Amino acid sequence: MADRHVGARIRERRLMLGLSQQQLASMIGVTYQQAHKYERGLNRISAGRLFEIALVLAVPVSWFFEGLNEEGAAQPLGVRQRMCLELARNFALIDNERHQEALSQMARALAAQSQGRPLD
Repeated sequence: MADRHVGARIRERRLMLGLSQQQLASMIGVTYQQAHKYERGLNRISAGRLFEIALVLAVPVSWFFEGLNEEGAAQPLGVRQRMCLELARNFALIDNERHQEALSQMARALAAQSQGRPLD
């Protein structure tokens, strides 16, 4: 169960960064097939390899275990979490910095409005 959770978190972060499985595989020095097996939780990831993946994906190793409960069961992704992942992935794909900044400002304004506070 933990292997599948860690694999799902790898996939989540990879998508958040806008990377393909092939790109991730190349960055960590494994085949596409091996990266696919890691993400599906079919192959167990060694501590050294997980550390390397964490470096490539710019997260601490502990990030891969967040959301894993004591019994080793993963908490299912909610609709809101899926939307956040999709938003982050699409944001990363925007290559125009002005467009990224405009989207960021819009999100700040909408969040402030939702919380009933004035814009800073």
